[in-house]
Amino acid sequence: MTIRANTEPTLDAHAMVAEAERALADIARARESVARVIFGQESVVEQTLVAILAGGHALLVGVPGLAKTKLVETLGTVLGLNARRVQFTPDLMPSDIVGTEVMDQDEGGRRSFRFVRGPVFAQLLMADEINRASPRTQSALLQSMQEYHVTVAGERHDLPAPFHVLATQNPLEQEGTYPLPEAQLDRFLCQVDVHYPSIEAERRILLATTGVAEDKAVAVMTAERLREIQMLVRRMPVPESVVEAILSLVRSARPGQGSSEADTHVAWGPGPRASQAMMTCVRARALYERRLAPSIDDVRALAEPILQHRMALNFAARAEGIGVREVIARLARQAG
Repeated sequence: MTIRANTEPTLDAHAMVAEAERALADIARARESVARVIFGQESVVEQTLVAILAGGHALLVGVPGLAKTKLVETLGTVLGLNARRVQFTPDLMPSDIVGTEVMDQDEGGRRSFRFVRGPVFAQLLMADEINRASPRTQSALLQSMQEYHVTVAGERHDLPAPFHVLATQNPLEQEGTYPLPEAQLDRFLCQVDVHYPSIEAERRILLATTGVAEDKAVAVMTAERLREIQMLVRRMPVPESVVEAILSLVRSARPGQGSSEADTHVAWGPGPRASQAMMTCVRARALYERRLAPSIDDVRALAEPILQHRMALNFAARAEGIGVREVIARLARQAG
């Protein structure tokens, strides 16, 4: 098996394997701690944790009552992150997110401005119902997500590291909302669809959450340890076959690139940022699945969450009742 060379300095092979095995144990403990609180959402937990391990942000899409808020709170506890929540509303202003300057007066009567930090200065920020805020407020948050700092009155203020945004969106309610533009959706590493739980999972929810006491998640790592794992993810070697599968999948989702499926049903496809997202996420998913190297199966498993918000179907596909997930599934089967 050919391994693509990493351009960054790497650890000795034995030391890197030992570090990876430590990361596997830490991630396994994180999975177990989350599972004590979140029932029946294994794929949601997996994709969200993979996004965080890869150092990115995630958009959680699902109807109310599916434990999206509970999941974010639990992840903040388990990963040892300083977590905050913002409920997005139409009257929310950018200063309510990033912060603002206030005027102070000392005992001598001298006045000066002082910057009061907004909730974006957190290691894990939950942007609840992000599509309810105006585009101006959405842009303020999404700029922070991309640049990892805010500028107020000409002065730069760096955000804490690590910094992750988990935004939620209700796919049903459209009145009084401002859908995120495609260029801003592209800043989310992946889109995680949150579905209804199975009957067995819902039975566990009923029994575990309606009594006197509930199980609570416990911290299994610190923010510093999470940063170490995120750096390890970026140092992991990727087999050449997996790199080729990523390129094949992403490029096949673009019209005019020789894919009959894309030429027939896709209006516009994902850019290179999708390939970058896939490259980091396959490594993170390998660790999440207790493996030391990614495989083509990781590429296929992550095709939908990474591509679905980065492409759009044409009129012909919509007229035939074909959905973007169906197109991605066909493309993923051909990858590799």
